[in-house]
Amino acid sequence: MQNIFADINFLYIFLYLGFLHLIFYNTKIGQKRLVIMRRSCNAVSAVADTNAKINSGRAGVRFIRKEVREFHVGDLAVYPAHGVGRIEAIENKIVNGEKHDFYIIKVLENGMVIMIPTWNVDSVGLRDVISEGEVPKIYDFMKSKKETPVDTQTWNRRYRDYMDKIKTGSLYDVAEVFRDLYLLKLTKDLSFGERKLYDTAQTLLVKELSTARKISEDKIFSEIESLFTKEKPKD
Repeated sequence: MQNIFADINFLYIFLYLGFLHLIFYNTKIGQKRLVIMRRSCNAVSAVADTNAKINSGRAGVRFIRKEVREFHVGDLAVYPAHGVGRIEAIENKIVNGEKHDFYIIKVLENGMVIMIPTWNVDSVGLRDVISEGEVPKIYDFMKSKKETPVDTQTWNRRYRDYMDKIKTGSLYDVAEVFRDLYLLKLTKDLSFGERKLYDTAQTLLVKELSTARKISEDKIFSEIESLFTKEKPKD
């Protein structure tokens, strides 16, 4: 008889523990689901906030008007890595079903014709030729360094750096490339790649300076060479 009561008590205890385990398990699952739901809500809220900020930013952009440099037919302009060109025409063309105006530029040095969207002037770096008053500043910049640059980079790295400077369209960057290679040329024969970069920088530099000064390119190059002439010591 005692064994029967013992078995019944054990059964009750077993069922009770099972019931507690079931409650605990469901509660744990519920907590997990609650956490997941909260995370989902937070994620949706974050996305909504981000979209709101983006839309707010876009809405703000509509009211920002940036003046774009306008060129006219006959104007001279500098296109990065190509040099001085003349605006030959402004043409309207259909691209992807939309009408756009384009500057038709003819590079003075080689006659190459380039077509640039009028609204994309700033992005491509199209700019005015420097003023005549800016020329002495270019000369002073070139004179500021008369020693051969220390070669601490591989040629490939140095070539990329020089090309990046030329592509900026800044005449100061072009002058820096020319100056460094000119000084290097005084100490050794330039490699084929170095010579090609040197010629490119010289062409871009001399053409724009002669255009700004309205004098011959030979005269400009003679002035540039004099910048690197070592002064003779006085007796």
